[in-house]
Amino acid sequence: MTIKLKGKMENFEAKKEAYMNLVKEGADAEKQAAAWNEMQDALVSDLTEKITTQVRNDNVDSQILASRGQNVLTSEERKFFNEAIDFGGFAEDSILPVTTQERVFEDLVAEHPLIEAIGLQNLGAVTRFIYADPTKAYAWGQLFGEIKGQVGAAFREEQIGQLKLTAFAVIPKDMLELGPEWVERYVRTLLVESYSVGLEYGLVNGRGPSKSEPVGLMKNVGEDGAVTTKTSSGILTFAPSQFGEVVSGELHDVVKALSTDAKDKPRKVLNKVVMVVNPVDAISVQARNTIQTANGQWVTSLPYNIQIVESEEVPVGKALFFVKGEYLGALAGGYKLNKFDQTLAIEDAMLYTIKQFANGKPKDNKTALVYDLDIKFEKGTVPTP
Repeated sequence: MTIKLKGKMENFEAKKEAYMNLVKEGADAEKQAAAWNEMQDALVSDLTEKITTQVRNDNVDSQILASRGQNVLTSEERKFFNEAIDFGGFAEDSILPVTTQERVFEDLVAEHPLIEAIGLQNLGAVTRFIYADPTKAYAWGQLFGEIKGQVGAAFREEQIGQLKLTAFAVIPKDMLELGPEWVERYVRTLLVESYSVGLEYGLVNGRGPSKSEPVGLMKNVGEDGAVTTKTSSGILTFAPSQFGEVVSGELHDVVKALSTDAKDKPRKVLNKVVMVVNPVDAISVQARNTIQTANGQWVTSLPYNIQIVESEEVPVGKALFFVKGEYLGALAGGYKLNKFDQTLAIEDAMLYTIKQFANGKPKDNKTALVYDLDIKFEKGTVPTP
């Protein structure tokens, strides 16, 4: 069940944008830390106001709430959050209920299309998994012969627990008085918003193990393990033409380039290519690929069933293309809560760290490719909504 809270958290969104801009600009650690704290303060303030407003408006029983898609807790969740209320906060080293963890992941995927498109996996308590290379995971042989060959080389273990993603959860003490459903919703919403910022950064621009980060889609990994930013593979203009041959031709070259891996082995990419652009560029891409049907409807579509996703992590003027299923990304382990003893900007509140194992990396350097955008419009040629 996805989170359903009315209204926009405008203050939080503004602070989040400011923080992300500092990260992209490579600002010093002190400025980034200050911006992160401001973002968290704004999140807590906006979220507290939103939830308390909704509490006043939603004075109905659980059955009606459930029929409306509202928040109803399992017995385990209710026990956990009631204990937190009685205790006046979360006990040290407590772990969120499994069902709550699952809902956090569901909300992350539902609320953030890029995370869904990448195919982030939720491994629960597992911190490693076995990756199989389908081109090697078989062997022909005699009917009663030994099963050997190169099957052993087809499987390898991937560790997820090498890195951890930490969210700072500020819990106003007044929130504990609202009841377990609202405490659970508050914690879950806070986790989704905090983790989404860190996850999108790591999955797109992560600088690799040397920086204790995932390897992002916009990075290449050298033979020596060094992580570098991808160079442009070409220019996309999406220039208009009578039969759309320019757009189809440009994207043909993109899809063709992605249809082989780093070792030039063919791979199936039909219906698996995702194009990620900055929200600033999204409207230009949309304008160049939107047509009006005979019944007056406006329809946006790219050839070859390419999916368009927006992300602030992609620089303006760039387009990131990747193949679904070719990026190994996962969350693992439980959401472990610990008190964080530090003076808070928000009075009458408690600060917790909530840690989760996470990691990600492309299967090879051709999992994703980056292109420059050069979309030009003459005055008056862009259709207005």
